Amino acid sequence: MQKNILKRQSGLARRHRRVRGKISGTAARPRLCVTRSNNNIYAQVIDDVARVTICGASTMGADFKKTGAKASTVAGAAELGTIIGKLAQEKGVKEVVFDRGGNLYHGRVKALADAAREAGLKF
Repeated sequence: MQKNILKRQSGLARRHRRVRGKISGTAARPRLCVTRSNNNIYAQVIDDVARVTICGASTMGADFKKTGAKASTVAGAAELGTIIGKLAQEKGVKEVVFDRGGNLYHGRVKALADAAREAGLKF
């Protein structure tokens, strides 16, 4: 069983390296990075040139807890997408580059991206 877990983790890391080789965040268009675990999902808006995280949110944060949504569901990911979209807008970010973090663009990752688009981010 340990071997299967290591194989899955190495595959995710390999896919993430491949995605990161193709995209990078700038001051004009920062990177919206999504990290997903079984129980939670995390999103950050990052300027890779200046090496600065502009804003971030997760399903463990106070803003998300107020919504009452469950963290490990598609609906919870959509709520988080709305939160990160609003936070980015407050910081003056209009356009981002989407970094799916090696995960498939499906389910919770897709729900977060769609909700961030509805909140006003362009990508």
